[in-house]
Amino acid sequence: MTLLKSFLSAGAVFAVSAAAAMAEPGLIIDLGGKFDKSFNESAFNGASRWVEETGGEYLETELQSEAQREQNMRRMAERGANPIVVLGFANASTLEVVAPDYPDTMFAIVDSVVDQPNVKSIVFSEHEGSFLVGMIAGLKSESGTVGFVGGMDVPLIRKFACGYAQGVMAANPDATVISSMTGTTPTAWNDPVKGGELAKAQVSQGADVIYAAAGGTGVGILQAAADEGVFSIGVDSNQNFMHPGSVLTSMLKRVDNAVYEVFSEGLDGFEPGVTVLNLESEGVGYAVDEFNEELITDEITTAVEEAKAGIIAGDIEVHDYTSDDSCPALTF
Repeated sequence: MTLLKSFLSAGAVFAVSAAAAMAEPGLIIDLGGKFDKSFNESAFNGASRWVEETGGEYLETELQSEAQREQNMRRMAERGANPIVVLGFANASTLEVVAPDYPDTMFAIVDSVVDQPNVKSIVFSEHEGSFLVGMIAGLKSESGTVGFVGGMDVPLIRKFACGYAQGVMAANPDATVISSMTGTTPTAWNDPVKGGELAKAQVSQGADVIYAAAGGTGVGILQAAADEGVFSIGVDSNQNFMHPGSVLTSMLKRVDNAVYEVFSEGLDGFEPGVTVLNLESEGVGYAVDEFNEELITDEITTAVEEAKAGIIAGDIEVHDYTSDDSCPALTF
């Protein structure tokens, strides 16, 4: 009997181990869709790169409404996906509730911190990357007035705006920064019409460079800037290709790398806790390619690279709006 029990116990351990080894990762895409050309699409690109390089498969779901958050998260866990990457700060409160119910499922959330033993929290130093593109805007602007159009008015987006304004002021202390937010609900992430209207309003106030940090809404902002003959700055993904010669640069937020790394590490390499991706780790940065390289002069490159080195070395401190809900360079 003892031998039989030992055999059965060993078999159970083997079955659990095999199941874990065979588990497919999962990706829960936030509102706005995986082809928003910004945050979600960057994550999707990271998952796609993992598939291309490994031949693996993953499970995926896209949120269509706020009401689906908990249902989609639980369904993904019950389908056996492991680890599961959850996109967006709006999922944090839901994950706080769901994660304890699935202790053997590892979750990674992007853009928020969830303190659970089976959760990895991945956050970015968006203010640092935004500072650099702000410098580019300040150095490129001829009017001395630049704009920022955010998506949903939340501390995270104010973090982008604040870093941007600090960079603009570092390049041109006499500059004016106009800031607008698309809305106060999640629909603000996918309203390109309103985004375009806000961009045009800023152009009428003299803005000749506009930074869009608004998810799918940014498509309308970049289009309006191109139509009005001013520069825009993309966000998250490299959006330079969307309007060559009009998109001055893009603030890269490497959500793609975050997803790729979680998928690649799998369960064996999964480490709960907080991971911060900043300039030093190349988690944020700015894009220069064939679509905008003629717009970025040597003088701009030299100034921005010096600032980048200063931030990494700790000689330049970029204020993080989320640290105290304040911004020294911009009033909301």
